[in-house]
Amino acid sequence: MKWEGNRESDNVEDRRAGGGGGGGLIGGRGIGVGTIVIALLGGWIFGINPLTILGLLSGGETPTAQVQQGPAQRPPADDRMAKFVSTVLADTEDVWKDVFTKGGSTYQEPKLVLFRGSTPTACGSGQAAMGPFYCPGDQKVYIDLGFYQTLKDKLGAPGDFAQAYVIAHEVGHHVQNLLGISEKMDNMRGRVSQVEFNALSVRLELQADCFAGVWAHHAQNSRQILENGDVEEAMNAAARIGDDALQRAGGGAVVPDSFTHGSSVQRQRWFNSGLQGGNLKGCDTFSARQL
Repeated sequence: MKWEGNRESDNVEDRRAGGGGGGGLIGGRGIGVGTIVIALLGGWIFGINPLTILGLLSGGETPTAQVQQGPAQRPPADDRMAKFVSTVLADTEDVWKDVFTKGGSTYQEPKLVLFRGSTPTACGSGQAAMGPFYCPGDQKVYIDLGFYQTLKDKLGAPGDFAQAYVIAHEVGHHVQNLLGISEKMDNMRGRVSQVEFNALSVRLELQADCFAGVWAHHAQNSRQILENGDVEEAMNAAARIGDDALQRAGGGAVVPDSFTHGSSVQRQRWFNSGLQGGNLKGCDTFSARQL
């Protein structure tokens, strides 16, 4: 992926020097270790904030919290990985600003928070074990950069464009939030069965994959960021984190009714749909008869 020398975003907040943060209570409710494990397994990677799953499992509402932080710190200038994610975030800003402007609206840029271990968020205590996640309460993407080593070593998805796909997917959740899609999804909680809610979650996640593809489409057209093998890296990452692949890797049976993110084939299909089409209408997973 061609990224060096490109613009870096000003919307990156570095909390790594401060270490951990946040407590064990989420939304004022105590969550048992067993429940947390279920939530982390269910929403661990590239997904809707696992804290939402914790809220569902505990019978509560989506967790919220008042977050108090000191002045935001910029990443060190010589931190190559921080520079990479800052550049990818800037590229998503350029693409979505243009897409929203052409659609007659204004794009509100999200923040990207770098942390280690744990950190307080407007959605509760964020944990590195959750993998990257987006919190609609503060419109921030959270990532412990150690996740990229997990992506490479444990999930078998190396490469800088696979790493960029992670950021683009979470920014896709931000786009859903701005468009009101996430709110509609959240309003269905408690009104449908768990199986039905899981099915809606799959459509939400696949749409975020498609939005990641839309970003790649426009970034390539405008700045020719792709190199040989980049698309294959993203497709491999999508395959590795499909619900069926993760369930097999965990040694369990594949249970489609438990899917919350989509199968490997579905995730590849929708990322590629956004990549090829480059438009939001082509990402309407909620109206699609076949995923």
